[in-house]
Parts: sequence; structure tokens; C-alpha cells
Amino acid sequence: MLPKPISLALLSIAAVLFVSSCVPKKQLLSAQDNISRLQADSTRLATQVSTLQGSLSKLEGTRSSLQEQLESTRTEATSRLEDASTRLNMSQKQIAEQQRRLEQLQALIDQQKKNTQELRSKINNALVGFNSNELTVSTKNGKVYVSLQENLLFPSGSAVVNPKGKQALSKLAEVLNVNNDINVEIEGHTDSIPIKGRYADNWDLSVARSTAIVRILTEAYKVDPTRVTASGRSQFEAVEANSTAEGRAKNRRTEIILEPKLDQLMQLIQGDDTAPTSSQ
Repeated sequence: MLPKPISLALLSIAAVLFVSSCVPKKQLLSAQDNISRLQADSTRLATQVSTLQGSLSKLEGTRSSLQEQLESTRTEATSRLEDASTRLNMSQKQIAEQQRRLEQLQALIDQQKKNTQELRSKINNALVGFNSNELTVSTKNGKVYVSLQENLLFPSGSAVVNPKGKQALSKLAEVLNVNNDINVEIEGHTDSIPIKGRYADNWDLSVARSTAIVRILTEAYKVDPTRVTASGRSQFEAVEANSTAEGRAKNRRTEIILEPKLDQLMQLIQGDDTAPTSSQ
């Protein structure tokens, strides 16, 4: 028996010979042409399919690349949005903190103003028995100014305090001793007439007078000396012209300047808002 592949080949040849013998030659040629065209079309279609598959593969690669870019862009946008949101929240917190500190600062400033007005009222009440030509009480720049004229405190050209002057200082000390958060500055002032006698000049006299008052307040009336400062201004901070006797008389004065301590205010400005609230 012949092998199966050889048998199939012989059958194929036989079939061709049979067809050749049965079909006219013209039809055979036509069929062969059709077969050739179909084979060419098949080859062309196969080429197109291959080309399309290549294009599809490129498009798939482009799609994957665009997808990656989209994901990257989305991730970056999300990160930026989160960063912007974080910064916005931080800014809002900072604004809220600044607003809180401003409110605290304003509250302290308002309290300082209130304390200053209350202090002025206490000083006025304590010194109610003295005339306006002997002393005046006023406020300026958040401070209380007690201006005591020379005729109340000192003999002309002297730094020895009169009895009535000591009485005024005693009344003032009573207020200071129950209001411990008050700084006290004593300023001596003179007119422009050159001094003669014990003191070298008006500078010397103005300092001697302020120092004499400090000693009375701290030694006789027990005002805390750490709160008190003495200075002399001589003739150089006149309140009136020195060209008249009345003006010179007003310039010969001692000013006791009272200022509520600003510790809490300064701590808040410097960033420490833990200071206790004023109890005055």
C-alpha cells in the first residue's frame, strides 16, 4: 500500500488531469486568471491588514502614552490642589491668628486708656484741695501729667520742698501706693533766667528739684523707688514764652508723669500672649 501523502498527491494530479480533460481550455485560463487575481487581492488585503495592525499597534502605544500623561497630569493637579488647599488653610489660620492678636492688642490698648482715665480721676480726687494756679492734672500720649508749680513746691531758687508741697506729694503717694503698676517720672523745669547762688545753673536746679521730690516720695511716703525716675529739663521744655513774668512762672514747674506699665502690651507685640490680664 502507498503512503497516504503520495496517494493524496496522485489523486490531486488525477483530478487536475480529469478537469483539464473535461473543461475547455479557455475556461481553464479564465479560472486561472481569477485565481491569480484572488491571490493578488489576498496578498494586498494581507498587506493592508498588516499595515492596519501596525497602525493599530501605534495607536495603542499612543493611547497608552496619553493615558499615562493623563494620569500624571491628574496626579500632579491633585497634588497642586492639595498643596494650594493646605496653603489656603494655613493662610486662613494665620489670618485668624493675626485677627485674634489684633483683637487682644486693641483690648489691651482700650484697657490702658481706661486705666489712664481712671488714674487721672483718682489723682484729681486726691488733689481736690489745691488750686489750679498751684497744680494741674492732664493726660497726654496715654500718660497722666501732674504739673506742680514752683509756688506750691519750692521757694525761689531753692530745692527744699514747702510744707504745702509735701502735703500734695503725700496725697499723690497714697494713690501710687495702691496702684503698683504705675511708673513715675519726675521732671524738673525752670524758666530762662540764669540762676544765682547755690546752684551752678538751671540744669543743676531742675535736677536738684526732681531729686528732692523723689526722695520725699520714696523715703517719706514709701513709694517703691524701682518705679521712680528723676530728670532735669532746665529751661528747654517751656510751656509758655519766657518773655513775660506770667510765662516764666508757668515754666517754673515740676511735672510728675504717671504711666501705666505696658508689660502686657509689649509682650503681646513681641509675640507672647500669655501675660495675665490687668487687674487694675
